Amino acid sequence: MLEHDRREFLVRSAGGLAAMALLPELGLARMPSPRADLRVGVVGVGRHGRDVLAEIAKIEGATITAIADTDERRLASGLRRTSGAEGFADVGSLISAGLTDAIVIATPTHTHREVAEEAFASGQHVYVEAPLAATLTDCKAIAASARSATGVIAAGLQGRANPVYQLARTFFRSDSVRDLVAMRGQRHQKTSWRTPASDPARERALNWVLDPEVSLGLAGEWGTHQFDVFNWYVGRYPVKVRGNGSIRLHKDGREIADTIACTLTLDDGAELQYSATLANSYEGMYEVLYGTNAAIKLGWSHGWMFKEADAPTQGWEVYANRQQFHKDEGITLIAGATKLAEQGKLKQGIGLPFSSLYYALGDWLAAASEGSEAACSCDEAARATAVGIAANRAVVTGEEISVEM
Repeated sequence: MLEHDRREFLVRSAGGLAAMALLPELGLARMPSPRADLRVGVVGVGRHGRDVLAEIAKIEGATITAIADTDERRLASGLRRTSGAEGFADVGSLISAGLTDAIVIATPTHTHREVAEEAFASGQHVYVEAPLAATLTDCKAIAASARSATGVIAAGLQGRANPVYQLARTFFRSDSVRDLVAMRGQRHQKTSWRTPASDPARERALNWVLDPEVSLGLAGEWGTHQFDVFNWYVGRYPVKVRGNGSIRLHKDGREIADTIACTLTLDDGAELQYSATLANSYEGMYEVLYGTNAAIKLGWSHGWMFKEADAPTQGWEVYANRQQFHKDEGITLIAGATKLAEQGKLKQGIGLPFSSLYYALGDWLAAASEGSEAACSCDEAARATAVGIAANRAVVTGEEISVEM
């Protein structure tokens, strides 16, 4: 774009100025795709693994050629969702078949280490779901193995590849938000977390997330993803966490709390208040960062900034799209503003057209084809998971827990 045209675009486009001023190369909401065809295998095709299959199918240049699962019924179900893929009982058999260039690990959290290390050793590109592992020892081992792997390795903390979150982070790290005051996040979803099964052995295996011996609970399994957003934005990690939890709805014999609340504290005293529940869906999933000039609210497909009345005007605000929230007016943070404006769709294009999982997988596959770094490394995932592990322990024990990295 010529400089004159660029200036004209900034003045004429509602919402475009905020994005262009901070991210000259937008196109953020595009469909990420590898530059070369990649054959992809998926290990673990339970509930989340099936989501992975669906998202990879949307990415041009990626073909699912193999899937693996230790549960025969899940393997059969996964194969019905693919076209021409071959099925295997474990990751070793899948690797030996030579049908893949890249592997997604979507097995239960506590099994990641063994599967990941075998996949890393194969020399293929590997995407490991988050949380990275169920123990600090396994987190450190996976991160160490990833550093010596020859393929492109990514961890599944989706916020880092999310176009709205990438855009909002540039605002947060500017004077638009300024000094951090506090943080708040939640994930509320009314669901059981239980998968029905006809026999006790299979029921236990399928419902590992409800097994206190291996599960990280809501704080670890869900919270890790959101804790990483705050880690990434502020560039620091909590040093201690307090928490509590109880069973408010699902009184079916489980020991894992279905409702939790945590307070995570940074080294300078700033706090993150976090809650999660399986008993109510109100307001869903979001993160808020409060600064002295503005607050940013992130909703995974959407983002908003709320400026303080005494915050200095930077010039672009008058052109921005706005949305009313009760008594507050939010400036919508729009990914892909340039492309949307050219198509005359800026007003409609506030939300992302695809899921965060799609962007995370697409980023990894594009990085694999280019030989570049993916949005989230296993080192960062290990640090975020360490926070999730500490938060879960605080919920279970009711004690204040120091975060170990």
